[in-house]
Amino acid sequence: MPDAVVIGAGPNGLVAANLLVDAGWSVEVLEAQTEPGGAVRSDRGVHPDYVSDLFSAFYPLAAASPVLARLDLAAEGLRWSHAPRVLAHPLGDGRCAVLERRAEDTAAGLAELAEADGDAWREMYATWSRVGPDLVRSLFTPFPPVRAGLRLAAKLRGAGGLRLARSLVLPVRRLGEEEFRGEGGRLLLAGNALHADLAPETTGGGGFGWLMSMLGQSHGFPAPVGGSGALTAALVSRLRRRGGGLRCGERVVSVVVRGGRAVGVRTAGGETVSARRAVLADTSAPILYRDLVGEEHLPARLLRDLARFQWDFSTFKVDRALTSPVPWTAPQAAGAGTVHVADGMDVLTRFAAQIARGQVPDEPFALFGQMTTADPGRSPAGTESAWAYTHLPQQITSDAGPDAITGRWDTREQEAMADRVEAQVERFAPGFRSRILARRILAPTTLQAMDENLHNGAINNGTAALHQQAVFRPTPGTGRPETPVKGLYLASAAAHPGGGVHGAPGANAARAALRPHGLHTVLHRAQRL
Repeated sequence: MPDAVVIGAGPNGLVAANLLVDAGWSVEVLEAQTEPGGAVRSDRGVHPDYVSDLFSAFYPLAAASPVLARLDLAAEGLRWSHAPRVLAHPLGDGRCAVLERRAEDTAAGLAELAEADGDAWREMYATWSRVGPDLVRSLFTPFPPVRAGLRLAAKLRGAGGLRLARSLVLPVRRLGEEEFRGEGGRLLLAGNALHADLAPETTGGGGFGWLMSMLGQSHGFPAPVGGSGALTAALVSRLRRRGGGLRCGERVVSVVVRGGRAVGVRTAGGETVSARRAVLADTSAPILYRDLVGEEHLPARLLRDLARFQWDFSTFKVDRALTSPVPWTAPQAAGAGTVHVADGMDVLTRFAAQIARGQVPDEPFALFGQMTTADPGRSPAGTESAWAYTHLPQQITSDAGPDAITGRWDTREQEAMADRVEAQVERFAPGFRSRILARRILAPTTLQAMDENLHNGAINNGTAALHQQAVFRPTPGTGRPETPVKGLYLASAAAHPGGGVHGAPGANAARAALRPHGLHTVLHRAQRL
């Protein structure tokens, strides 16, 4: 009997398992899919000569994560690669905002778009340099972050703490207007906020856009050499080398609860896998509580709160093998690993407003990845392994475009949406479509089938909006990984601090399991208030 069973071999589950093994526990990880990794996998499914990332691709949060740094995955062979430029946001008139590898270069480029914006970027990055490391440590430690929070508070006093806090809760449109004269800096912030489900007018979007932009400036948007699967392979290698177990193709269908305590799990094959000390779940909160645990073991208030749980936007993704690099009209975009495709702030607002109304956007904002630009071994010389994704409503009520897309995602709807995204790219890169050798469409339903945590294509395991962060994540409580069932811990991005590949939810759950007494009683009571 292992000390712990971990449900799910995504990055958070694998981080949790590694930390438990480091503490001397025996651990068994059970993964429903036929391979580990969750949303961190790569393959050659688009074309045999091209490596494509199935889900996530660039990892600024991983690069900054103290959790992953402590695992020393370089010892398992993990290496990182960077594109010449971090990110580009071209406009229809040929101008282009660029997040460069060096802050001075970013500032110089923004100054070409609006003279004062170079100094504005330097000042913004100087603030990040003072508080960023402690802010990251505060985000990636168990809530409340007492020690890291005290260090951060001391730094904030010298960085205009209240004014910075105000800036971080602003909508990203307002933050951009306050900080920058021209469109360049504003678009870098707003495009990064829309990596999550934060519209330009959403409270707190400024903080997320600032965080992602500053991480990009300080750490870049690195990609694992050889594909995102290399990150998973390193986590699995470390786990197995230290004695941990991993079984794939083992779907867990229930958590075994006796006397209010999790004592193991049952699999779809009928096996009961007992756990001596703890069960950790790298699953969505609705799946854990409604499907695996069952309402009879949970307080009524938690169930009522769970009915208010909000998913983040749905996602539609297309992977492509290109015969040559993308012919961007703005030459600066050619060297960027990530390209944001939208012709200005108002276009982003219109896009997000259509999603809010349940409409499929007629001019989708596309996040475009140039993986061979970032990691030259992904495809033959002179070609490009690329992807693009866009956001959609979780519940589609109508199509703002001409294709009558309903969300059934049959072949016709998938092809129509893929063509719509490609038409957007074509506006900024005439001739793009003629370079597509092969493509693979990953509709929201496809993404969920490949990773059950990606509910209808939601990639953040719940909205990134303020009302479902910290003590409100996944439901109002303490922001901790403990659950009302003793010995059961939520170890996924549904828990604080949320989405992104950084390992913090898994690490927090592992630490809670290793120190099971203390906050569990507080949490149990809080969920009944």
